[in-house]
Amino acid sequence: MTTAPATTAPVARLHYLYDPLCGWCYAVAPLIATAARLPGLAIELHAGGMMAGAQRRHVGRDWREYVLPHDRRIAQLSGQPFGEAYFDGLLLDEAALLDSEPPIAAVLAAHTLGGRGLELLQRIQRAHYQHGRRIAEPATLRALALELGLDGDAFDIAFAAQLGAPSQAHIEASRGLLRRLGGHGFPTVALEVGGSTAASLDIGRYLGQPEAWRAHLLERLAGLRAAAPAAFGCAADGCALPA
Repeated sequence: MTTAPATTAPVARLHYLYDPLCGWCYAVAPLIATAARLPGLAIELHAGGMMAGAQRRHVGRDWREYVLPHDRRIAQLSGQPFGEAYFDGLLLDEAALLDSEPPIAAVLAAHTLGGRGLELLQRIQRAHYQHGRRIAEPATLRALALELGLDGDAFDIAFAAQLGAPSQAHIEASRGLLRRLGGHGFPTVALEVGGSTAASLDIGRYLGQPEAWRAHLLERLAGLRAAAPAAFGCAADGCALPA
């Protein structure tokens, strides 16, 4: 699922393997947003389903005690805000379900509605970590889509079409890509230029440093483009040979 700048044809792709319930993915959200603003760089979203299927669960005191140290560390390293509605609301709400699949289906649906998947993912993350909203519930996801300016009826149709087998197939494909990249979890990012093999990037070292991350991406893009083989092959109006 690709999100590309509207005014520039993408010449490179940043593959982003994430999960909407992954706190460290929330930590890198400003870095992904920075990458999305680079002309010619498309963001390819691959959702891993960290808490889908048999891994989904309800919030409980043990879960709160488990995630709190991670969340505090994320806030310290990335500067990302966590709200009281999350710490003292959602994490105490034992009826709240943690299930990655519905928000993944919502992101896939938003992508079909004008390539808005990344924007909806960002809203979903803020809804969870800042506002303590139940992002596994379709009503919450629909409300977030409406806040984004999407048509509610169109979103309902697209969401229903993605939930179930399509979203599960997407999750399996994402996990396959993670294995091929040699990644160990979420977030994992890899840069691809042209037909080159995607190269994994150490995004974690840039937490809280969006400008340094931007400079790193530009440097990597320049290097990969310089190293890319010359194009050859035939198109409808002729052939090109390596220089």
